[in-house]
Amino acid sequence: MRNDSSVSIWQATTTLPAFPSLESDVETDVCVIGAGIAGLTTAYLLTEQNQKVVLIDAHCIGSGETGRTTAHLFPPDEWYHNIEDHFGAEHAALVANSFSKAIDLVESIIKKERIDCSFERLDGYLYAYSEKDFKSIEKEFNAARKAGVTVQKLEQVPGISFTTGPCIQYSNQAQFHPLKYLNGLTEALVRNAGIVHCGTRALKIEGDKSMQIVSTDGGKIKAKSVVVATNTPFNNKLVIHTKQAAYRTYVIGVRVPKKSVPRILMWDTGDPYYYVRLETPDSESDSEILIVGGRDHKVGQDDHPEHRYDEIEQWVRDRFPMAQSVEYRWSGEIMESADGLAFLGHNPMDDNNVYVITGDSGNGMTHGTLGGMIITDLIMGRNNPWTSLYNPARKAIHGISDFVTEQANTQAQYTDWLKGGQVASVQEILAGQGAIVQDGLHKWAVYRDDQGELHAVSAKCTHLGCVVHFNSAERSWDCPCHGSRFDTNGKVLHGPASTPLAPVDLELNKT
Repeated sequence: MRNDSSVSIWQATTTLPAFPSLESDVETDVCVIGAGIAGLTTAYLLTEQNQKVVLIDAHCIGSGETGRTTAHLFPPDEWYHNIEDHFGAEHAALVANSFSKAIDLVESIIKKERIDCSFERLDGYLYAYSEKDFKSIEKEFNAARKAGVTVQKLEQVPGISFTTGPCIQYSNQAQFHPLKYLNGLTEALVRNAGIVHCGTRALKIEGDKSMQIVSTDGGKIKAKSVVVATNTPFNNKLVIHTKQAAYRTYVIGVRVPKKSVPRILMWDTGDPYYYVRLETPDSESDSEILIVGGRDHKVGQDDHPEHRYDEIEQWVRDRFPMAQSVEYRWSGEIMESADGLAFLGHNPMDDNNVYVITGDSGNGMTHGTLGGMIITDLIMGRNNPWTSLYNPARKAIHGISDFVTEQANTQAQYTDWLKGGQVASVQEILAGQGAIVQDGLHKWAVYRDDQGELHAVSAKCTHLGCVVHFNSAERSWDCPCHGSRFDTNGKVLHGPASTPLAPVDLELNKT
């Protein structure tokens, strides 16, 4: 296995372009914040409409969750029968139509811009994890067919080395290499006169319906419209964050002999569930990489999640006897909305020229693409059939039980302030580990690096004040309330926090 245990196969096999940071004030038609699939798709589509676009990212192209996905384009995690139960058959058909059109758009962009990213149409299979789920398979088959999806019900996933039981075959799904796709999108955006700035963090958005000003750490961007495509919005303190929850998902890439596993997408009905795809990194090689993910949990609510990789590996070895060495392992963050649908459109309680793309709900590649399609139409003043369906201002009434459960979980995290430190002294913290240290009324997040040096920051998340938890697998400080993540020096890795954890001088804060 590779030394860096948190590098995805996409990151290991792609070199992405670098762009300079913003160093002065600029003016444009649209400012897009976030250079993942959502932001780049939106920026590209808008330049195709002759809009002047400035795209910024706090880090670099593809440095966020797009590079940590499994990059499948398949049916919604929520399942069509749940969507039908919650929203009605007409809305389920709209979801099916939107997912199909998103895949079509990805394919058409790849063809038009001649992007080499291993895009491939293939079948997807949802199979029953156990006998108690057989009825769910039947119900899902009927709902998907009613929604207009091309499906078949089979007794077994074809070509698989273990017995799956009944399954649904969804035709014409897809997969690709997400970072190679972003590479091609970026080249096309630049050809269209789009401007890109990396290393530029957006700090604040303020303005009115005619003009917004995005304040960054390198200058101000004046724009007629602003699109926040940062996986979860940094400019929204409460509204969106009460309707979605942050989860981490885990992935391994296992070497298998070439053609020993069929080229399909596959996932099961279990909880937690597992999802599977195949990648061929080198056409000349006699092996391929079986990519398997799952074992999700709330961000910041498992301090030592390494066991999840082991559990996925055991699941693979129990079912794929041809499995060889584990070549990759990584984790990513997904935003689960209360009702299972993404939030794509006008940002709630904001001016109508501020837009948001979030709530990927395990379908980030599809929802990121859909967000770009919907918001381009909104900015250009065109009707879009999915605007109401994915409206970020919609109530959580269709997922009210999940909404209540998630809010109770979030509120429970604030009781960390009533607890003591995890260690009595920083001397107890081992190299490569972190712990919360109590200092009077304060809590410090203290990490000891491999050289023995201590790094101390405030343990108070800069979003809404939860106590952060150390993630030993990623060596990061993760917020268990709304999913913000920080490196061991307090730098923001993932929002909604937009400011770093305050540094602490342990010598000045001795009790």
